[in-house]
Amino acid sequence: MPDPRTDLPAAFDERSLLTTMLGYARATAVAKCEGISAEDAAAAPLPSSPLMTVGGIVNHLRWVEYWWFDVIFLGGADQGPWTEDDPDREMRLGARTPLGKVIAAYETESARHDRLVAGTDLSATAQRPIRAGAHVTLGWILHHLIEETARHNGHLDILRELADGTKGA
Repeated sequence: MPDPRTDLPAAFDERSLLTTMLGYARATAVAKCEGISAEDAAAAPLPSSPLMTVGGIVNHLRWVEYWWFDVIFLGGADQGPWTEDDPDREMRLGARTPLGKVIAAYETESARHDRLVAGTDLSATAQRPIRAGAHVTLGWILHHLIEETARHNGHLDILRELADGTKGA
């Protein structure tokens, strides 16, 4: 079956480039999970990184998008799973949740965020500031999420190869 993912946008304006690349990075994260066993999806094979699991990373990606779009950009209340005592709780929850459920939540939230992006100017400014009081734009957030997702795809590559020898995807 041919790979449905593409990093080639239909047009070369900034919005098309950003949304295509983010969509490609998201679809790549999901593709890296195809066929992995439940046990391997929950395994943390790197002794120095006990939070690095396939399920944990995908759940982290879902909640990172929530943080940037819903909390920072829209200024909503932080309803994320993290707590002051457990700032990485989304990683732990992802390892304990069936991977199919984690992926379904990620894809549902991604689609919701895509609708937000489609109807909002890329130069629109976030409601909440980040470091040093900067109010970033929606375009900056999209760039950041492409970088974040691509970086974690590298982690998924490593975890998947350690789990069952699968390379690429």
